[in-house]
Amino acid sequence: MDSTIGSQLQSCKPANSILGCPSDATLGRHVARRLVEIGVKDVFTVPGDFNLTLLDHLIAEPGLKNIGCCNELNAGYAADGYARSLGVGACVVTFTVGGLSIINAIAGAYSENLPVICIVGGPNTNDYGTNRILHHTIGLSDFSQELRCFQTVTCYQAVVNNLEDAHEQIDTAISTALKESKPVYISISCNLPGIPHPTFIREPIPFSLSPRLSNKMGLEAAVDATAAFLNKAVKPVIIGGPKLRVAKACEAFVELADACGYPIAVMPSAKGLVPEHHSRFIGTYWGSVSTTFCAEIVESADAYLFAGPIFNDYSSVGYSLLLKREKAIVVQPNRVVIANGPAFGCILMKDFLQELAKKLNHNATAYENYQRIFVPDGVPPKSDPKDPLRVNIMFHHIQKMLSGNTAVIAETGDSWFNCQKLRLPQGCGWCCRYEFQMQYGSIGWSVGATLGYAQSIPNKRVIACIGDGSFQMTAQDISTMLRCEQKSIIFLINNGGYTIEVEIHDGPYNVIKNWNYTALVDAIHNGEGKCWTKKVKCEEELLEAIETATGEKKDCLCFIEVFAHKDDTSKELLEWGSRVCAANSRPPNPQ
Repeated sequence: MDSTIGSQLQSCKPANSILGCPSDATLGRHVARRLVEIGVKDVFTVPGDFNLTLLDHLIAEPGLKNIGCCNELNAGYAADGYARSLGVGACVVTFTVGGLSIINAIAGAYSENLPVICIVGGPNTNDYGTNRILHHTIGLSDFSQELRCFQTVTCYQAVVNNLEDAHEQIDTAISTALKESKPVYISISCNLPGIPHPTFIREPIPFSLSPRLSNKMGLEAAVDATAAFLNKAVKPVIIGGPKLRVAKACEAFVELADACGYPIAVMPSAKGLVPEHHSRFIGTYWGSVSTTFCAEIVESADAYLFAGPIFNDYSSVGYSLLLKREKAIVVQPNRVVIANGPAFGCILMKDFLQELAKKLNHNATAYENYQRIFVPDGVPPKSDPKDPLRVNIMFHHIQKMLSGNTAVIAETGDSWFNCQKLRLPQGCGWCCRYEFQMQYGSIGWSVGATLGYAQSIPNKRVIACIGDGSFQMTAQDISTMLRCEQKSIIFLINNGGYTIEVEIHDGPYNVIKNWNYTALVDAIHNGEGKCWTKKVKCEEELLEAIETATGEKKDCLCFIEVFAHKDDTSKELLEWGSRVCAANSRPPNPQ
């Protein structure tokens, strides 16, 4: 060992402590500084006895704000929403009872390719390898249950119960989350955060992650083959998918669209990733529940390029898309497949789209066809201002609220379909200011996600559309929104049950106990912070509520409870539900 390094290590190791190192050269401070360095300004937490010392060090970091949540699930959802906006999120909970509570949110973040740093306060280092049984466990001396659960929903797991390799483990976990755009799990023993160690003496050196590079020969071959395929097509189209985000290829996709002249559409979970003010944007491609005239153009095309798609039973409307593989080019973050072959690997989507833009002939045939058949959407028929409010009237007025200073969060349910019809203005959609969780589809996600998303963009106003059944899952963190002085507008759609489930398969289990939602929020408010609530039963009341929320109460958290008939759903949900029901009820294949 080098004598200088050896002497430094010895100087930091008195007989019974490590007090020879600077008192602030601790594991806890390193974690805090590293989070700030990667762009995390807020960390979503639920305290527990295994993480309290770590929390002390996190709140001591000037650049990091502790956002205490009401439960672990919402803390995870908040970190998910935060990561959607800023590119990375973080949450801290306690061992097992906290970890297994937050794991559903972490699984959702994994499915949506979001880098969330999930930190768990773990057992004291002296308890590992013993036969001791600890609280917050299932009563076994093996403490690995939580770790094993997280292995399937995170891309890296670090159990930090030794200071010697703590620096390496923490940095490897965080850098892996950034590189893979997936959640990671870090367990830190409760007695380690406050102990100095020589590896933590200096400020964290900013990560310089090795960039992924395309295979140059493969890139050229893929571009040439794709250009030949598309240039011989008569009416090609391009469709953006949700993996444009993880591939960081949104701008490259628009460059391609500008160059080729094709009409552009998005898959439902990619809404907000492509600017909807683009001159050749034709809407959302979602099979039979697509934006009007969009599916007709996509499915009648003789070639279609999908950039970053996810084809699952929901996005394919029960596997009913009228697409043919031999017409499709599928571009994933690291791979290109042309029709039934060939396939090209080790190619970055961003590079591929940029190079392809240089090789394609301009072809506006499909867009010209779209212009010929397009008929503008109608305005919902007028009703008496005091008639019971219809959902389509509500979203007609929500559309007018959107601007470059708003963001939209859509909860799982009929809000998926109604919000898809909202046209995102410039400054709203181009910067990914529209979010919903389609792949995982966990009802209740939107409350925590609204908390995290609003915390990340204090200068914009979040408009959240949430069903009553979903709200009952996670309502508590309205409290945290108030503590954080957020000014979101929440439209609570009270229609008496799980409407999306009703349209898939109805039964008495889809009916929920009605709550007095505004009274609940008023009770949570309890005179602390700025909050305004309103019940709305007709269009006249809705207009008054919107005027107040965007005017007099613009600096408040506004909660508008909208009463709707239980059968007042979008036509798209009716169609989608019947097709998903058919897919779910397929009989087993003959054995």
